[in-house]
Amino acid sequence: MFDLDGTLLDTAPDLVAALNAVLAAEGRAGCTLQQARHTVSHGSQMMLEFAFGAGQSAADLQRRRSLFLDYYAANISRHTRLFDGMPEVLETLETAGMPWGIVTNKPEYLTFPLLEALGLRARASSIIGGDTLDVAKPHPQPLLMAAQQCGVVPDACLYLGDAERDIAAGRNAGMKTLVAGWGYLEADGAHLDWRADGVIASPADIFGWLG
Repeated sequence: MFDLDGTLLDTAPDLVAALNAVLAAEGRAGCTLQQARHTVSHGSQMMLEFAFGAGQSAADLQRRRSLFLDYYAANISRHTRLFDGMPEVLETLETAGMPWGIVTNKPEYLTFPLLEALGLRARASSIIGGDTLDVAKPHPQPLLMAAQQCGVVPDACLYLGDAERDIAAGRNAGMKTLVAGWGYLEADGAHLDWRADGVIASPADIFGWLG
């Protein structure tokens, strides 16, 4: 099972473009992909706090978030792609008859159109969005539902993510957990303290953990 942003898909180019659209609308200079990349897995609010500071008013944050989400929804798959090596991983899993799924905190209204545009929606055995249930990661229930839909017991599942909540959710669900080393990680190495079962450098490394 995969987290979406920063693990399965490189969504940063389209999300940073949405952030820059808001900055432009506010008369501010844009930021580069490299500057904002590490914020992407933490959602639109964190991205906007990065760009405008944590001191913005609730009204300003709500207005900017609406602009951000409207732009992103209209341009959701312009530059987003599977990470290098991930197409081959999915093909290998499917050839082996091994189900794979997606558990993300991205809401369904953004998750499903994005996966449809990339031809992935029908291939996944389970897709759980951030609002599919009343709880989201780090709560384990979304992962447990995904395991049920895949027909696999939780302790036979492997969950791959690039945020601390991903690893916490996987551990709480009784699954093996891996950090996606190519994801939107902070440069400070904090992910080494998340108590994951391992950190992998490339998607193909996942096969060393599948028994």
